[in-house]
Amino acid sequence: MNDSAEFYDALETRDPQQREEALLQALPKQVAHAQRSTTAWARRLAGIDPRELTSRAALARLPVTRKHDLAEEQKAHRASDPFGGFAAIGWRAMRASGALRVFQSPGGLYEPEGGMPDYWRIARAVYAAGFRRGDLAHNSFSYHLTPAGSMMETGAHAVGCTVFPGGVGNTELQLQAMLDLRPDGYLGTPSFLKILLDKADAMGRALPHLRKALVSGEAFPPSLRQAFAARGIDGYQCYATADVGLIAYETAAREGLVLDEQVIVEIVRPGTGDPVPDGEVGEVVVTTLNPDYPLVRFGTGDLSAVLPGRCPTGRTNTRIRGWMGRADQTTKVRGMFVHPSQVADVLARHPELRRARLVVSGAVAQDRMTLHAEVEGAPEGLALRVAETVREITKLRCEVQLVSPGTLPNDGKVIEDARRYD
Repeated sequence: MNDSAEFYDALETRDPQQREEALLQALPKQVAHAQRSTTAWARRLAGIDPRELTSRAALARLPVTRKHDLAEEQKAHRASDPFGGFAAIGWRAMRASGALRVFQSPGGLYEPEGGMPDYWRIARAVYAAGFRRGDLAHNSFSYHLTPAGSMMETGAHAVGCTVFPGGVGNTELQLQAMLDLRPDGYLGTPSFLKILLDKADAMGRALPHLRKALVSGEAFPPSLRQAFAARGIDGYQCYATADVGLIAYETAAREGLVLDEQVIVEIVRPGTGDPVPDGEVGEVVVTTLNPDYPLVRFGTGDLSAVLPGRCPTGRTNTRIRGWMGRADQTTKVRGMFVHPSQVADVLARHPELRRARLVVSGAVAQDRMTLHAEVEGAPEGLALRVAETVREITKLRCEVQLVSPGTLPNDGKVIEDARRYD
């Protein structure tokens, strides 16, 4: 890493075809390693020949594993393996390569942090946000239970920064530390940075040395970015999770988020594992190349979409639009849960339908379901047949409205709760 360079390393500007070939060459080895080294992946990928995973189409045939799957396995095997058989490292059976830390991510899941430098691969995002060797970074992410504090700290250390571990809360103490130590940059949520700046204003104090920020964990709207810029702080965001680490990061172009170099990302139709065309909103599914915690087709539950073209900064990896909401739109209708996967089942039974959106409307205790489905030249009686399918799958009555292709909004919503609760 050259501290004066625009890019963290040469991987960011390599030919896209070279990158794709490298990822697809690593994929069979990673899946074979997961099957061989973990009990959960041995079960979930039983019968899969890793040597056949030479394309994204082949990858798309593997099952999507979601957070609730991890939780169920951990609960079932907690006495023998707190990681539910998904981790290739631990502190019991594999002490020689044991986990250095164990974290509890949101939802009560336990996940390892191994000994590899920059384990969560956050350094790339830290560097893109302008942090450099010799900077002091004030880290206001949590250092207990969840991995956020460690994720940012290890990334900043890899860049060459010194870190002040502020953690969460204690606004007055953290602000005093900022006034005393004069950090070059901030790591944390955007909302807490605003709290610190507002507190400084109330005290009549300034933080002129604070020039950069890498934020994550919540939305970073343009209004807040502009408010930071007005104070001389250049704020960037990154998209990371406690399960897979860094997924994508913002660059100086401010046009979407560039994917990390060590993940294979797919955008799939919510409720399924089927990839959607580039540009269409869907669930972010990630396959990591982390040998310690190999997650294969992990469904994040987050919505996003691929952006066309390359980043104007010269980075050549795929860009996504960033976080656009949650894919799990499960809702309860007349006492029955309705899931996005059920809408997907309806589409599977009626291949002439292109996209569908189930809208739940009405006042309290007057739920009404309407399936809006795109179709080219609807055959006679199709709406009635689709309505019968919906009732068979959900056990609920449903109206069906057939619309022209391109009519439904491209926002990733499969189920929309439009009920009135006033």
